[in-house]
Amino acid sequence: MKIAFFDAKPYDKPSFEKYGQEKGIKFKYFETKLNEDTVDLAKGFDGVCAFVNDTINDVVIDKLNEMGVNVLALRCAGFNNVDMKHAYGKLHVLRVPAYSPYAVAEHTMALLLTSIRRIHKAYIRSRDYNFSLANLTGFDLHGKTVGVIGTGRIGRVFIDICRGFGMKVLAYDKFRAEGLDNGDTIRYVELDELFKNSDIISLHCPLTEETNHIIDEKALEKCKKGVVILNTSRGGLVDAEALLAGIKSRKVGAACLDVYEEESDIFFEDNSGHIMEDDTLARLISMPNVIVTSHQAFLTEEALENIAETTVNNLVSFFETNQCENELCYRGGNTHDCKDGKCF
Repeated sequence: MKIAFFDAKPYDKPSFEKYGQEKGIKFKYFETKLNEDTVDLAKGFDGVCAFVNDTINDVVIDKLNEMGVNVLALRCAGFNNVDMKHAYGKLHVLRVPAYSPYAVAEHTMALLLTSIRRIHKAYIRSRDYNFSLANLTGFDLHGKTVGVIGTGRIGRVFIDICRGFGMKVLAYDKFRAEGLDNGDTIRYVELDELFKNSDIISLHCPLTEETNHIIDEKALEKCKKGVVILNTSRGGLVDAEALLAGIKSRKVGAACLDVYEEESDIFFEDNSGHIMEDDTLARLISMPNVIVTSHQAFLTEEALENIAETTVNNLVSFFETNQCENELCYRGGNTHDCKDGKCF
C-alpha cells in the first residue's frame, strides 16, 4: 500500500522506513503540512499519515473522500486538528493512543527543574566564564504541592516523578483513575481547590471544548501568587494572553511551555532568520521566567519507535481486516475509540 506522509521530518523516516518495509507499506514523504492547499498531493495514495499541526478540516476531508482516500493515520494521540464530526462516514481516523508517557512526563520535569533552579541561565553564564551565583536562587520541590490536571498515563507517570521528589499532589480529572487517590499525599480535588492550593500546576489532559483555556484569567485569579504553570499537552489549554498578563502582574512566577495555541505555522521549523510576527509568543519568550520548547516532549528514540510501529500496525490492521482497535469514531456528539469493529 502507498501512504502520503505529510509534515515529514528527518527524525520520522528511520523508524517508519523500518516498520513500513517489514509490513509492505511504501511511504511518500512530503515536508509540507496537510491542509486545503496541499491535499491534492494525496491523489493516487491509499491513505494519508498526518501529525499534530496538519489541518484536517471539512474541506480537506471532502477532498480526500473525492479522491478515494478514506484512511487517515494520525501519528499522535491528540486529534483536535481533525473535524471528527465531519469525518464520520467519510474518513476512517486512526491514531496512536499512547507511545511513551515517560518521554512527555520526564520532559515536563526537566522543564520544571530547569526553570526553578535557573539551569538555563547558569549554562549561558558559564559559557562566558561567568561563575557568579547572583540571581540564580531557586527553591526546593520537596514539600511543595503540585496540581496535576489530567491523570491519564502521562499524568500518572508525572505524579510518580513528583512523588519521588517528595511533593504532595492534588489531581483533577473528569474520569478519575481507580486507586490513585491515597487520601494523603495524592488526592483528587475539584479545580477550584487545585488552583487555590497548588504551588505548581501541570497540564496533561486532551484539548476539548471543555478544557479549552482551562487556564485563563479567572483560573489564574484563583491561584497562589507565584504559581508555576507547566504545559506539555496542547497549546489551547492555556489562554496565552491571560498567561502573559499573569506573568507581568507577578501572579505567575514562571511558565514552562512545550506547546502553544498558535504553534501550527511556527513550531517544527527554523524561524531564526525571520521576524516573529506572533507578538504574544515573542513577548512570552522574552520573559526571563518563561521557557519555551518546540513541542519536543515526545521526541525520544523510544517514542519515535513506538509511534512508527503503532501507526504501521494500525494501517495493516485496517487494510487487512477493515477494522482497527485504534480507530476514532464520532457518534452521538462524542468522539471515542472504536471498540466494536467498523465505525461506518
